[in-house]
Amino acid sequence: MSGFLLECDSSVQDALQKHLALYRIRRKVTVEPHRDLRVWAVLPGSPEACGAAPLQETAGADAILVRDPRTRRMGWRLLTQKEGPALVPGGRLGDLWDYHQHRYLQGVPEGVRDLPPGVALPLESNLAFMNGVSFTKGCYIGQELTARTHHMGVIRKRLFPVRLLDPLPTSGVAPGAAVLTESGQAVGKYRAGQGSVGLALLRSEKIKGPLHVRASRGAQVALTASVPDWWPTVST
Repeated sequence: MSGFLLECDSSVQDALQKHLALYRIRRKVTVEPHRDLRVWAVLPGSPEACGAAPLQETAGADAILVRDPRTRRMGWRLLTQKEGPALVPGGRLGDLWDYHQHRYLQGVPEGVRDLPPGVALPLESNLAFMNGVSFTKGCYIGQELTARTHHMGVIRKRLFPVRLLDPLPTSGVAPGAAVLTESGQAVGKYRAGQGSVGLALLRSEKIKGPLHVRASRGAQVALTASVPDWWPTVST
């Protein structure tokens, strides 16, 4: 019996399960959660370690270890019922803060906070860079617009990793807060983040100048955007 494992944001697991069940179309396909499996991220200890392969992909009874398909910067994905660190020689146990800090620095969106349903577009969210979009498979919702935009080669806005430079207000920066140039021109919106790092949807031609984001109570926080080194060089 063959099958697939699909990792998703836990907050939408039930909705996704119902959505997939709608498309069984009389096929003998079972869609069910695997609550016994735990997902671990095995992150590289340094940028130089991203290209190395000290681990081997495995799919056994105790664990499944595969490269994170989004980018080598995100290391490996480990699925197991056991304690993950015990299965990784030389591994050091981190926490969710470490994980989200790492992926925001790499510009990798994840889950409904970073990719709000009905708001985030695949190409603006850089999913084509992360093996998240196929331009050869059959029909899917939004395929025509996605394919046309891809082949035109013009994507004016993208999700960029950003760093907040000024001391943050205690209430932080709200999702959707406007990102402005020094002259006050709107260039995009802050999407989500953790601490001083996060993601913002910005016009590509405006990311090099001085930027700031409007925080709560009218406060302005300086912000810098960057282009991840794992992106294709033609992306901007």
